[in-house]
Amino acid sequence: MNNKVLLVYADNDEYKIESVWATKIGDYYRIDNIPFFAKNIAPGDIIAVEEDEGQFYFDSLVEASGNSVIRIVLYNEKDIARITRELELMGCNWEGSHLSRLISVEIPKEIPYNKIKEYLERERLKNVFDYQEACLGFK
Repeated sequence: MNNKVLLVYADNDEYKIESVWATKIGDYYRIDNIPFFAKNIAPGDIIAVEEDEGQFYFDSLVEASGNSVIRIVLYNEKDIARITRELELMGCNWEGSHLSRLISVEIPKEIPYNKIKEYLERERLKNVFDYQEACLGFK
């Protein structure tokens, strides 16, 4: 059964909340989608939650999946289709956000990160986008 889990994160000295889908696994929950704003959490991670007034809040990481998450802000919307297609061809998953030029990318643990990092750096140096490593699962 899918549940919403709330992730609290800091944004410019202000606390905000992002919700992600999670599946109950015994006493814990497995993250099912790619976070956009919260750091250090990836799809497949197993987490403990704390319930407060019917809402489930992230409490702690129980088991890391080994997957990584990066956030990409594209400078031009016309590049989104090409970039997402290239990421998919390399084995990555992605989700678009409510911000039209922001995508969140999952790099499965089976994909060598150095291959993705080379691609990210090449596109960044061409001023196509900038990116942030939100969760590196191999560390």
